[in-house]
Amino acid sequence: MAKRWVAAVLGAAVFAGCASETAPEAPPVAPPPAEGAAAPEPAPAPEPAPAPVADPAPDFTLVDYRGRTHRLSDYRGRVVVLEWTNHGCPYVVKHYASGNMQGLQESLRAKGAVWLSICSSAPGKQGHFTAEQWAKVDAEKGGRADAVLLDADGAVGRLYGARTTPHMFVVGKDGGVLYRGAIDDRPTPKPADVEGARNFVREAVEAGLAGGAPETREAKPYG
Repeated sequence: MAKRWVAAVLGAAVFAGCASETAPEAPPVAPPPAEGAAAPEPAPAPEPAPAPVADPAPDFTLVDYRGRTHRLSDYRGRVVVLEWTNHGCPYVVKHYASGNMQGLQESLRAKGAVWLSICSSAPGKQGHFTAEQWAKVDAEKGGRADAVLLDADGAVGRLYGARTTPHMFVVGKDGGVLYRGAIDDRPTPKPADVEGARNFVREAVEAGLAGGAPETREAKPYG
C-alpha cells in the first residue's frame, strides 16, 4: 500500500525540485516615469539570504495547527530543529514514506531536542493546508514533531531564506545556528536512498546536545 502511495505521488510531482512555496514579497514601488519616458522594468523581488551559520537564529512567533503559539526564543537553552516541509514535494515524500523523518524526529526528541516543522506554503500553492486539514495530514503521515507551525504568508520562510523542502536548520542551546541545509548527503527523491545516507541533522543535534559544533555546518539544500 505504501509503495503504491509513493508511486502515485511521485508520478504526479515535478522532479525538477520543490521550492518553498512562500507568498512572494512585494517588490519596491518605483516612482512614476517622467512624461514621455519609457516605463522602467519592475525591480525583481530580492532573494532571501539564509540565516548565517553561528549567527543568532532569527526569532519568530508562529501558531501551530492546534492553535498553540510558539516563540523560538522560548526554547533558549535547548537544541531546536527547524524543518521546512511540503507534503506535495517528492523529496519530502521520500523521507516520510520511508519513515526516515518520523524516526529522526522521535529519536532526537527523546535525546532532548525540540523539533518544529514549518509549512510556508501560501494558500493555493502546493503543500498548503488549513489548520483542520493539517491535523488530519499530520496524523496520516505519522509526524513526530513537537509542533507543525503555519507560516502561510511566508514571512518566517523568507526570514530564514528557506528555499526548498525539506530545508533544515539546527539551532544550538545559545540560540546560534549550528547547521543549515540538506537533511543528508543523498539529494534524490528515492526512498531507497535513505539507507546508508549521512544524516547532517542528526550529527548537528548530537553535537549541540554535547555542547559542541558539528563537523559539517552547512550543506546545499535539496528539494
